[in-house]
Amino acid sequence: MNDAGRRPERALRGSPLRDWGRWFGRPGRSLTRRLIWLAAAWILLALVIAALFLTQAFQESALRRLGNVLNETVDEIVVAAARTPRDQAVPQIQDARTLRLLSGKYWAIAREGPDGRLVMLERSRSLWNSDLDTPPDLPERLDAAFGDVISFNTVGPKGEPLRAAASMKSIPRYDEPVVFLAALDRSNIDADTRQFATVTWIALLVMGFGLVSAVFIQVQVGLRPLYDLRNEIADVRKGKAARIGRSYPVEIQPLAEQVNRLLDHNQEVVERQRTHVGNLAHALKTPISVMMTEAGDAEGTLPELVRRQTKVMQGQVDHHLRRARAAARAAHGLGEKTDVPEVLDELAVMIEQVFRDKAVEIDWRAPDGLAFLGERQDLQEILGNLIENAAKFSRRRVRVSAGPDGLGRLVAVIEDDGPGLPEAARAEVLKRGARLDEDAPGSGLGLSIVDDLTRAYGGRMRLGDSDMGGLKVVLELPAAEL
Repeated sequence: MNDAGRRPERALRGSPLRDWGRWFGRPGRSLTRRLIWLAAAWILLALVIAALFLTQAFQESALRRLGNVLNETVDEIVVAAARTPRDQAVPQIQDARTLRLLSGKYWAIAREGPDGRLVMLERSRSLWNSDLDTPPDLPERLDAAFGDVISFNTVGPKGEPLRAAASMKSIPRYDEPVVFLAALDRSNIDADTRQFATVTWIALLVMGFGLVSAVFIQVQVGLRPLYDLRNEIADVRKGKAARIGRSYPVEIQPLAEQVNRLLDHNQEVVERQRTHVGNLAHALKTPISVMMTEAGDAEGTLPELVRRQTKVMQGQVDHHLRRARAAARAAHGLGEKTDVPEVLDELAVMIEQVFRDKAVEIDWRAPDGLAFLGERQDLQEILGNLIENAAKFSRRRVRVSAGPDGLGRLVAVIEDDGPGLPEAARAEVLKRGARLDEDAPGSGLGLSIVDDLTRAYGGRMRLGDSDMGGLKVVLELPAAEL
């Protein structure tokens, strides 16, 4: 592939959109939390925007009403000035606040001075001998918008915040255009705006909490069928059920059906493999039996070689067939469970009878309800090989204990009071055909078969020293609930 074909992939990999998607969609994150956090983020963003918009709208509405009062005051000043002769002072408008010293409502008439700033010609009694503070660029703005009213914020004689309005007009009383100013204390408006903002934020926070709680409940209720499906699949895995039997909403019912089809297909494949394994066993054992029969008890190098190699072939066939059957049964283990105490009791009685000449005592302990997640035949073969091996090399006592480990597994420990096994030889005895005692009967496949079966079920086997003096075998196997 050329470089041109790889550039779009590199660009996408580094894009913020892909990083955002990876953050909210990476494996291991909770789908419930993802939905709740996304909804909460959008709700929070919407409520913040709504709060800012409402506060701004309230403030603009209040300032608009204040502006109407200021515009009326400016008009009153213009009319009063237009009716007053040049040699007389402009009369005070009939507003008690403009007549009271530093009342918070002011008006003034000004002209542009040589330095570009406004010079007061007339002022309300409320201003006394103070001037209204105006922006430096106000004359230019008024000149550009001649006859219109311009609003701005300023500071009053007492340092109070003011909302002011100004308009430049020409009237006969003055030889040049003059500026008519009116101002009102906006402290009450600012306080009302802050109170409105506080109430709005509190109300929207309560609403946001209610909406997020509703989203949480909605997500929990909406995803409940997924939780139920997960629990059913877990029950199948633990051996409590063989199939998914409940009906689900149309969105996930196909998933449940596909899982059932997968279970059916898996069972079908396992049964087919069992049939193939059985056919292979018959196909191989018959020629081997014929070879053994033909070799018979004949003497000579060739018959001896045939007998020896035939036994090796028989051991290899048995080993691989057992492994194939173990793997097939482990794959088919969904829904299968075996009572461990019942199997231990059967094995203890049987093996004590086999070794009654040695008077072997098998002391086993396992809690009621302990179950193996797999087929009974496999558990019998695993424990049977180990207990028989312990009885074979013990002096008189074999101890077996089994119990759950709290992590979905069961642990079985098999110990004996025999001579034990050196640590250097423990790995060797797990190989095919290895023997603990070359003089003892058997093919040497017992521990190898146990190890293969244990691994097929995802478990493991460890060898160690027993406090009884002999060998200790620790098994970890999948557990089920009865």
